[in-house]
Formats: sequence, C-alpha cells, structure tokens
Amino acid sequence: MSLEALRRAAGAAVRQLSSLDSVALALPAATVEEVGAVAEGAALGAYTFSHFRGDEEARSKAPVSDVRILTDLKERHIAGVLDRAAVVGAAVRATRDLVNTPPNHLYPESFAEIAGDLSARTKSPAAEGTRKSSKLKLTVWDEDGLAEEGFGGLLGVGGGSTRAPRMVRMEHAPSKPVAHVALVGKGITFDSGGLSLKPGNAMTTMKLDMGGAATVAAVVRAAADLDLPVTVTGWLCLAENMPSGSAQRPEDVITIHGGKTVEVLNTDAEGRLVMADGLDAASAEQPDALIDIATLTGAQMIALGVRTSGVMGEEGLRGQLVSSAEASGEQLWPMPIPEEVRSGFDSEIADLTNLGDRNGGMLGAAAFLREFVGDRADADVDALDPEAKRIPWAHIDIAGPAFNEKSAYGYTPAGGTGVMARTLINYLENLGR
Repeated sequence: MSLEALRRAAGAAVRQLSSLDSVALALPAATVEEVGAVAEGAALGAYTFSHFRGDEEARSKAPVSDVRILTDLKERHIAGVLDRAAVVGAAVRATRDLVNTPPNHLYPESFAEIAGDLSARTKSPAAEGTRKSSKLKLTVWDEDGLAEEGFGGLLGVGGGSTRAPRMVRMEHAPSKPVAHVALVGKGITFDSGGLSLKPGNAMTTMKLDMGGAATVAAVVRAAADLDLPVTVTGWLCLAENMPSGSAQRPEDVITIHGGKTVEVLNTDAEGRLVMADGLDAASAEQPDALIDIATLTGAQMIALGVRTSGVMGEEGLRGQLVSSAEASGEQLWPMPIPEEVRSGFDSEIADLTNLGDRNGGMLGAAAFLREFVGDRADADVDALDPEAKRIPWAHIDIAGPAFNEKSAYGYTPAGGTGVMARTLINYLENLGR
C-alpha cells in the first residue's frame, strides 16, 4: 500500500468522525514511514471551518483532537515523524483558514497582522511540545512605505480599494544556513477584476485569490517549527482589487519595483503585477532559489484541471519541486515556457503589457513573471543563455487546486485545500539534509 493511500485513508476517516473527541486508527503502520503517513493524513483530515456560524453549537463543533495510531513500533522510534506530522498539519490548516476567511474580515492590513501573529509565535499551537523553534523576523510596508520604495504593482492594483495594500516579508533565519530560499506569494484578498470587472458569478470564490500568500506564510512558519537549517524568506504581496474612481485604468502605465514599466491593458490580470514587485524585491537579496506560488490563471484549470498544479521555470528547480510533490502525495505537473510566448507582452509605449496571448495563458503568465527575476551576482556576464545568468526560479500556478468547490474527499475538505504547502516543506527539508 502506498504512503499516499495511507494518508488518504487516515484523513478520510478522521474528517468524517469530527463529532468524536478521540479516534484510534488500525491502519498498516509497520514502518516509521507508514506511521508518518497515517499521522500526516490524520492531521490533514482533522479540520473544520465553522468560525462564522451563527449557531453556537455549529460554531463549537471541533475536529477530532486525539488520534491514536496502533503500531508495534516503539514511541522513541516514531517521535520524529509524529512531530513532523503535527507541524505539517498545522501549516496546511493555517493555509486553509486564511483562504476560507471572508474578504470583509481578511484584507491586506488584517492579513499583515495575522502574519505578525505567526511570526511572533515560538511554535505553531499544534507543534507545542515538539522541538525547538524560533520567532520569525517580520517587515511590513504600508502604503507610504510602498510608495517610498517604488512598489508600483501593489499600489496600482490596490489603488481602487479603501483598504490599502501591504507588502510583508517573513524570515526564518537559522544560525548556520546551508541555503537561502525566497518564496513569493500572490495575496489578492478579493479580486473583483477592477475596472475590467468580472461577471458576478465569477466573483463568488475570489476570496481564494490570496492562496499563494497564505501558503508562503504557513510554510515559513513551518520552517521555523521544524528548525530547518535553511534561510527562508517569504514575500506576501497583499492587495484588494476593486473598481472605483481611484482604480488603475486600462492603458495606464505603472512602474514595478526595480524600474521596469508595464502597460496595463486589463485590470483583471492583476496578480502578475503584485507578484512582479515581490519577485524583484526578493531577487535583490540574491537567494539560492526563488519560488513563487499563485492562484494566477484560469488557463491552469483548462490545461490541468482542478486538482493538478502546474510548475514552470528553471529545469533543475522545477524537477526538484515535482519530486517533492510526488513524495508528499500532491499533484504537480511540469510545464514549459515556450520562447515565442514572451513576444505576446510587447508594448509600444512601455517595457511590457500585462496581457499576452489568450492561448497558453498559464505559460504566458510565467513568461511575464520571469521578466522580473534577477540575475545572480556571480553570473558570467558574457554568457549567451539568459537562463545561465538568472537566479534559479520556479512558478507554481494553483488556481484550481487551491479551492475545492465540490464535495470533500480523502483528507481534502470543501473550500480551501492548503495545496502545495506540503510540497514546499518537503523541498526545504531536502535542502537541509
């Protein structure tokens, strides 16, 4: 039996037994790896989101809090995988909570405050009693700070809302890091489309559009809880995209952090604009790897469906992420960035437009983002291949998989799924080994 089958079995059982306080799982658990899979599945299945129920009884309905795994293995041999399962489960549940929170409660400022709470903790609550953990370093740019430092993408997208945008930087900084990984997350707390207004029925799930930033925040917290020997910086690009008299217009030209200009042809192609700010700022710190994650394109769902995320970028990093997804039981498919798609973003008056060809939209969006990934400081300036100069970078599109609009299955609930948090945690763990 595969480890993923064990995760799903444990998760499905615990998810459907939420009316009980304690559950014992008699699943195959003869090896440390099998115990870890059962524990992780249980941690993923133990989730409900009833914060906004008016009925007190419904609001107090809690998931299973006590799970016993029946195994012949000694506790000292499995303590590590149980600790890890608690941390991973906490990260996924935190991501789900953020994605499920209504947009009148979660907006750029309140999201930044939640990031502050995550950063101030010495552990996630579910990780108490596990291993040593540290506080995170936190930096927040408010509207004045964004203007002072030239975050034009965030200011442009957030200009139509009464709730000002924010950039949040979270950092896990171990004393002797073996590598530095930067994570950039799209954090559009609600996406109306701006002046390029979405149809009404297309707005009903747009609270999910901050799923990338939610994943990044939870993964940086998990890196600290697991005490990973990797410096992890998380960049949360937070804005609300609304129509108003102060909203950016089609044909406006904005200046992204770092100086490149973009002609805005469609205000509903906004995620790439805030991500461009984050990618440029993260590149300035010269990380060893740069990964962005976003609910970016409807084209992702057309190409890969609603359970498989797409990853594009530098071949080596892309392959590492696919391997981490396979080990974690998540579905991640490698996709190309064809050379010709970049020309679809040519502008007559600016460096780029924000709207490429409709065909292959997921691939084109990746080509746009790649324009804001910096070069390595130690790169050969005479190298002919731009890929050889660029900081290793990958883009993960989770537009469909971030939110389950259908019935719950396995360890996956309806609503926010927390997709790719486990993959990114596994990737960071592999770097630290």
